Amino acid sequence: MSSTNATVYLISGANRGLGLALAATLAARPNTIVFAGARDPAATKALNELAAKHPNVQPVKLTAGDKADNEAAVAQIKKTAGRLDVLIPNAGIMKHHGPLGITPLSEMREHWEVNTLGFVVLYQAAHELLLASPTGKPTIAYISSVMGSIGSYFHTTAAPYGSSKAAANFLVKVLDAEQPALIAMAIHPGWVQTDMGNGGAELMGKKEAPVTVDKAIEGILVRIDGATKEKSSGRFFNLVSHDGNPWDIATEEILW
Repeated sequence: MSSTNATVYLISGANRGLGLALAATLAARPNTIVFAGARDPAATKALNELAAKHPNVQPVKLTAGDKADNEAAVAQIKKTAGRLDVLIPNAGIMKHHGPLGITPLSEMREHWEVNTLGFVVLYQAAHELLLASPTGKPTIAYISSVMGSIGSYFHTTAAPYGSSKAAANFLVKVLDAEQPALIAMAIHPGWVQTDMGNGGAELMGKKEAPVTVDKAIEGILVRIDGATKEKSSGRFFNLVSHDGNPWDIATEEILW
């Protein structure tokens, strides 16, 4: 697996949904190497089928918030490819809805462990290799959500998820300020037709989420492909859509 002219990506949460679709789309491009993180890669049929079809896809064991797992994955990337150019922290959970007054603390802890600390642990494991990217524009594209916006707040009874995403959004701003060479952005892909997105739609009496996976992937990669420090870093991007719903944002950026 030669990385001489290839762009090297690491995607967390690549076992399903957006992460898997991102890995598949990137794998089909010329001159890419995609490290696809999953908690148990061997048990992930779709990811293994993708890797069998595309030799430039390499599944890696990556458990959100697990320091040893993350460090081992990055060590594998360094040994195999010798570089890392784009980091896409995508792993996340949203599995509790209810008033904050009766939300179990265990749910708060688990969402923060995966959605916020998972981002921190992944960055800490990968930052030295990422910042050494020979492209000169190492990039982090955190897959966020409008549900983590305070300035564009709308009520969803999902405090564990929303608060954990808001905290991770703050970390994107921290990284933009701390690292002059690093492009660090947050991206809201819309309310997407994944297991998570459709599960939320069912709770609201809808058949499915409004945004297709293909449309979300297209929007995410437009932001990543054209990213620069000056025009992309420290920003919270939105896939522009507005149908009059409270969760829609009509501008290309979302308030933090």
